[in-house]
Amino acid sequence: MTIEESDVRGVLRRVTDDLVGPPTLLDDVRRGGRRRLLWRRAVLAALCAAVVAVPVGGALHLRDDGAAVEVASPLFDGPTRGDLAGDEAYLRQVREAWRHRARQLGNGLRGDPHVVWAGDTPAGPAAYVAQRTEINSVVSSPDGARQVGLAAFVEPTAAGPRVMTTETLVDSGRDGNSQAVLLGPRRDVLVVLDVGHPVDFSPTLRYAADGRIERTFQPVAFRDGAAVLSVPPQRGRVTVALFRRPVSATTAVHIANASDILFADGKDSPQPRSVTYTLPGADRLWGDDPGGRVGRNVHGTDALAAYVDPGGTHRDGESPRLIVYGATPDGRLLLLQTVQYDDDPARAIALLAHGDAPFQPVASGFADWTAPLPVRLRLPDEQGVLVVVAEGAALSYRVGAGRWHDAGRGAALLPAGTTEVRVTAAGGTVTTVRVDS
Repeated sequence: MTIEESDVRGVLRRVTDDLVGPPTLLDDVRRGGRRRLLWRRAVLAALCAAVVAVPVGGALHLRDDGAAVEVASPLFDGPTRGDLAGDEAYLRQVREAWRHRARQLGNGLRGDPHVVWAGDTPAGPAAYVAQRTEINSVVSSPDGARQVGLAAFVEPTAAGPRVMTTETLVDSGRDGNSQAVLLGPRRDVLVVLDVGHPVDFSPTLRYAADGRIERTFQPVAFRDGAAVLSVPPQRGRVTVALFRRPVSATTAVHIANASDILFADGKDSPQPRSVTYTLPGADRLWGDDPGGRVGRNVHGTDALAAYVDPGGTHRDGESPRLIVYGATPDGRLLLLQTVQYDDDPARAIALLAHGDAPFQPVASGFADWTAPLPVRLRLPDEQGVLVVVAEGAALSYRVGAGRWHDAGRGAALLPAGTTEVRVTAAGGTVTTVRVDS
């Protein structure tokens, strides 16, 4: 799969509010392979070096030629914090690991690396390091923010401290998101840096019976520059989430090594098939560009907010990505869409709208692709029962003891009074399902 630079930078602009990546972005993403992350809107998936706004003080006067300038920031100039701040032997090891990593990256750095935080954790000693760059080239548009340094967490290994994914620091004057990392062989130790904002922590992701996201939050208690939290093992998936207050899609806190956890051993994300059905009568209402209408009136709104994990980091699941375009008997637009995170069950959400009005979710549940009727949702106001079967399967229905009516293949909006549905699989197997609710 070839990734064009324009595509990468287009995604970057959309998800980082005008921040763009460092010069190595495209190569880093290509090395990531066919990996697809479902991320919060405010932070680019950490397939490559992230871009982080640096808290700075005073007016900045940067030269137009990008030459080196002094930028005042606790990340470069503040005292080292943490319970290992006075352990000179460990700090020397951290600085040497950083210099080794800097030589590998080939980035022009200047001055000495600064250990922002160094502390003991249940996984072993860890640290966070920052260093100024030799040049301050513009890395964001349109505000013209400039790169001022690089930073990274340092994790413990049997061979000593190891520098993790590096991040590009910019001088935008915005505080940016707090940074966090998961440590330990089971990734069950979460370290969160204290950058002056209250942060809330969610230990796990759960779903309600109708597929809505459920998270509980607790405040993070910082001590001497960071918080060290014990969390459920994060192997193969990431269930924890962090937010600056107030909790929203734009205040999620970045976990530096989330992508390494999701794509352990270089595995790629599944590439789910897109399955789309257009029900009889839908063309007249949906027009020639149903995808554009969905982009404006569904994805461009909060219609699916209850079903989206704003602070979570996920990969695609393997179930088909299902979309159904339909029309209700009373003339409303009908949309069915599935959302799946990791190996969790896919969730199917039915939405309705009048004309160009925003869509509203009206029914939802889990899709079971092993069942005769993977999706069965009853619409409100007696507008019918929306059903979806395996590809190639035929549908028929009846009301009470009446005769059977053909309903086509794949998906159908059945009358509200439907009591039984007959599914004839592509191989000829016939299954009758009673519809009681």
